[in-house]
Amino acid sequence: MLFIIYAEDYEATSAAIRQAKTPEHLAYLDRHKHAIVLAGALLTDDAGKRVGSVSIINVKDRAAAEAFVANEPFRSAGLYRSIKISRMRKGQWNPAAAPKTPEGD
Repeated sequence: MLFIIYAEDYEATSAAIRQAKTPEHLAYLDRHKHAIVLAGALLTDDAGKRVGSVSIINVKDRAAAEAFVANEPFRSAGLYRSIKISRMRKGQWNPAAAPKTPEGD
């Protein structure tokens, strides 16, 4: 099942938490790469600041999606002010339209 996870940061503490926990976060994502369809930072329109993250994961059920979120190092460190997990259906799929760079250039 596909789930989209939309997480918004606490603005006041996000930079310090990201700096401290990024290595653990990246290692966690690497351990779960079999389930990650797409993941990345939410940015301000000018890409000058991270304001959260979004992930689309493919797991067996909602409990697995909730466990993925619960065990994520940024979540455990208190980075997010809100997290929404929604089940979704794959509709349009066009990998060729994906940007070639992380910033979408």
